Amino acid sequence: MTSPAARTALDLTAELPVAGLTDFYRDLHRHPELSLQEHRTAARLAERLAKAGYETAEGIGGTGVAGLLRNGEGPTVLLRADMDALPVQEETGLPYASEVPGVMHACGHDLHVTWLAGAAEALAAGRDAWSGTLLVVGQPAEETGLGALRMVTDGLYERFARPDVLLGQHAAPGPVGFYAHSPGLLMSASTDVDIVVHGRGGHGSRPETTVDPVVTAAYLVTRLQTVVSREIAARESAVLTVGKIEAGTRHNIIPAEAHISLNLRTQSDEVRERMIAAIRRIAAGEALAAGCPREPEVSVGATFPVTMNDADTDRRIGAVHEEVLGAGTVLDFGPVMGSEDFPHLAQGEIPYSYWFVTTTPAEVWDAAPGTDLMEKFLAVPSNHSPHFAPDLATIAPGVRTLVSAALAYLVRP
Repeated sequence: MTSPAARTALDLTAELPVAGLTDFYRDLHRHPELSLQEHRTAARLAERLAKAGYETAEGIGGTGVAGLLRNGEGPTVLLRADMDALPVQEETGLPYASEVPGVMHACGHDLHVTWLAGAAEALAAGRDAWSGTLLVVGQPAEETGLGALRMVTDGLYERFARPDVLLGQHAAPGPVGFYAHSPGLLMSASTDVDIVVHGRGGHGSRPETTVDPVVTAAYLVTRLQTVVSREIAARESAVLTVGKIEAGTRHNIIPAEAHISLNLRTQSDEVRERMIAAIRRIAAGEALAAGCPREPEVSVGATFPVTMNDADTDRRIGAVHEEVLGAGTVLDFGPVMGSEDFPHLAQGEIPYSYWFVTTTPAEVWDAAPGTDLMEKFLAVPSNHSPHFAPDLATIAPGVRTLVSAALAYLVRP
């Protein structure tokens, strides 16, 4: 028997304005904006929310948008989409490709905003079928880990309403038609670490008068690979990536400094702290071995928390999704090493469910090399790729997932 929430969701999304939402998506994709620069995107979303009857405000936490719809007694449900793009040059060849040089919606946030707008409008149009309060949030700066916390700090809940549950979703690679739920650990924490190696610069023809920080940095990059392989237990999950190394200005100048940028992915605070301690120790040791005139500077930068779904909340949403979208469409792929700042909205106490929507076009998936799901999954363009291009056929299902998730709380059993 279909639940009241699922029946209502199917009714409210039976005639979605897919053509209009597709045009909205293409417009957002053509005009990507980097973190905390999402002025146009925010204005487009706010315009749709206001037209649908939401009490709307912009500029929350910088460029954030919030829309509130009070509809009688009942719980307060927050639906969230992130809005920022990435500094990636698009290579999809799409007719609606980015018109901004070097900037692209390579992570699907334009699709997230489209899903949110469609869900907000469907729920507003069908408000006779549910009771409670909707808080719809267009969040800036997810890619830098700043946006969610900035919105909360700027009084999001005091100015609108404190939610009883948080709901969100993310586009992901995989054959269209699947919805990944994990009732518990879903995504890892992310930590940026920067290292400055101090040497003694000089002429390339007289290396004996210098302390070359480039050589020390090279040893560091190699030695840091042992942090995970030799200092973290095999039962633990961790990743250390050297994302950037910079030094020097000309071929024949030995520089005085080298800069290394790292990113850590961990699933526990204990492993994170152990990795940071190992990085500090290895950096100091290599600098000492090289005779550097000063100890290296190791600084911890942007961090993302672990995404830990409330198990009961996520099972509740997953069950409704399977009713609405079909048996076998909801899967548990287990935790991934990606990261999100969505948990900052929870303030350590509000339950939430966050899930993935697979979006790889069928022709891309079928053409990918490999014979099983994992081989193809590794071969298709993923988030942050210049070739990442979600299937437009996911617009309507992505709206239905948000609508049905909200109605799991707003429609009485």
